[in-house]
Amino acid sequence: MKDAIDAVGRRKTSVARVLLAPGKGSVTVNKLPVEEYFKDENRRHEAVRPLVLAEKMEDVDVRVNVTGGGISGQAGAVSLAIARALVEMDDENRIVFRKERLLTRDPRMVERKKYGQKKARKRFQFSKR
Repeated sequence: MKDAIDAVGRRKTSVARVLLAPGKGSVTVNKLPVEEYFKDENRRHEAVRPLVLAEKMEDVDVRVNVTGGGISGQAGAVSLAIARALVEMDDENRIVFRKERLLTRDPRMVERKKYGQKKARKRFQFSKR
């Protein structure tokens, strides 16, 4: 696999490493077909959206290793990694992906819990007396 392209995508605490190679259109995530790994239709659609927009669904094989976080963060990480790999493959994809905001790393992270509080922002009940 000389012409394979690798890229990394991150979202929340998830990290996805993608290997993109010319092929018949198979997408595997952690050695499972994408349909089995992302059972939810929305997450699956989000993960492979760059392939659909670039019209490369049947032209490339995608192997993904994704760790950390939950299903939502992992789908976002996979999407970013695939988009970055496709841009590396063909720079004309950049214009389409920019418009769809697929090349932007989502900076939102979970806010930490503060001491003296129940959660990050929720306080304990206040008692005047």
